[in-house]
Amino acid sequence: MTVGRVLQVGVGLAGSSALYYGLRALSLAVTPALIVVAVASAVPTVVSLLRGHRPQGVAALFTVLLLLGVAVSLVPGNARFLLAKESLLTGAAGVWFILSTRWGRRPLAYQFSKPVAEGRLSWPDHWEQLWTGSEAFRRMWRRASVMWGIGTLVDALLRVVMAYTLDPDLVPALSLGLFLATAVVLNVVTNVYYFRCGVFDRSGPFHQPEQLLMSGSEPPVSASSRLRPGPD
Repeated sequence: MTVGRVLQVGVGLAGSSALYYGLRALSLAVTPALIVVAVASAVPTVVSLLRGHRPQGVAALFTVLLLLGVAVSLVPGNARFLLAKESLLTGAAGVWFILSTRWGRRPLAYQFSKPVAEGRLSWPDHWEQLWTGSEAFRRMWRRASVMWGIGTLVDALLRVVMAYTLDPDLVPALSLGLFLATAVVLNVVTNVYYFRCGVFDRSGPFHQPEQLLMSGSEPPVSASSRLRPGPD
């Protein structure tokens, strides 16, 4: 996941937490405050959809999760259930990361990173060429997506534990802190992994696509077409 996306989600969570504590300061009970926060957080997205904007790719992931969160908030339940609903969202994201390695057009980690990293900050360019010609490149993104999937599933489990064991008024702030901690840890771990894979080595094959042809790598064969094998 990119730093920009992490910041965007983090700002949204910070705003939701601020709204929650503001409502609690006005003596609104925990459960109504959580419902108001969930509905308010979805207003910009709903307005955008009503205006005809249809999110694509990874943007659709966040739209679905946001609307799912509102739907879960409206399900009758106690305050702890509402606090635990965020675990459903992060858990769904984790499953999506993992499933994208097998059934997605590209793994989610690849889709998140490509718009901001391709050809920047010592990353190679020509990612689509690398995806087609390098099994190592494809394997790197699949494994990175699995890392993000496992990390967000652990995050989801911790949110359930916090929701059912801590004072409800502590949970929103701690949830924001957990999100930031999870994002930082996963970004550090995956970037170390990318470094070990050689993506920042300007003399390596990821930066020298002609070496892919010399190495005899073959592009993946899709279900709808069979490509000619690369040179021996």
